[in-house]
Amino acid sequence: MNTQTNEINQHQVQRYEWVEGFKKSLPVAMGYLPAGIAFGVLAQVAGVPVWATIMLSIVLYAGAAQYACLPMLSAGLPIGNIATNIAAINLRHVFYGMPLLKYLPKNKIAKTYCLFALTDETFSVMTSLPNESRQALILPVSLFNQSWWVLASAIGVFIGSALSDLVPHLDFALVCLFAILAYEQFQSIKRYFPIGIAVIALIIASLFTSTWLLLMAITICMVLILARGFWTKPITAGDSNEQ
Repeated sequence: MNTQTNEINQHQVQRYEWVEGFKKSLPVAMGYLPAGIAFGVLAQVAGVPVWATIMLSIVLYAGAAQYACLPMLSAGLPIGNIATNIAAINLRHVFYGMPLLKYLPKNKIAKTYCLFALTDETFSVMTSLPNESRQALILPVSLFNQSWWVLASAIGVFIGSALSDLVPHLDFALVCLFAILAYEQFQSIKRYFPIGIAVIALIIASLFTSTWLLLMAITICMVLILARGFWTKPITAGDSNEQ
């Protein structure tokens, strides 16, 4: 009887986790649907096959990188060049994974998937949750978020280039999504340092280059974050010794 009761309770807990994960993914869906549809439409305009467009959303699943892929695929660039550019754009995901490592699922397959599916939006949702909820919700949130993106990409593919003619500059939808998520995360956490270093990095990078603006801005952000870490660590250690 106790075993059966425990199984029922465990099933109810898992059901609650997936329902809660679905709810947490809905704000992301509101941004993913227009951005994903825009990607699907632009992929059609660029001449990318339907199957390749959907596979990009399943296998690559990186909004900014997928947008960047389109002109490179259209130009017929070698796969090595495309992979290098994608790696540079997605370099920030390495830093996203570090704060969430201890909240990853224990199952190896689930853990691997969560690392693969860790996007800006999923990171934003997870870091706004209480610590005790993160491990239980990271898999449902990750899976639902990617499902929204794949669904939106498929819708965009089937709409085709007609929407691109009616609504120009569809790729700006992704920028709007990032801005909304950044605002929501700031409202939840109230930290000014990330905004400060992002603005400073963008200003410095824009003074030196326009072609490699994103890569240089990310690099400068990394340097500033590391510098802050090295700067605050001795101060914290000094305060502990005084106490």
